Amino acid sequence: MATKVTTAEARKKLADIVNSVAYGKDTVVLTRRGKELAALISIEDLKLLQQLEEEKDIKDAWQAKEEPGENIRFSDLKKELEP
Repeated sequence: MATKVTTAEARKKLADIVNSVAYGKDTVVLTRRGKELAALISIEDLKLLQQLEEEKDIKDAWQAKEEPGENIRFSDLKKELEP
């Protein structure tokens, strides 16, 4: 379960909070006026999230490849998506 800390409190206790996240493997949610703004997580948790996201992207790419229809060249797609 994540610990909630106000941004004002986080400013005062940043070193302690970072140590708690980095070494104690805690998760800290920063709040302002009762609203959740951001979360501090350990680097191990970040790497896990990134790995899960990569695996999902790969799965989605394989599924898209198997869909029927005409293939689109990357250069054409890139042109279409550019602002």
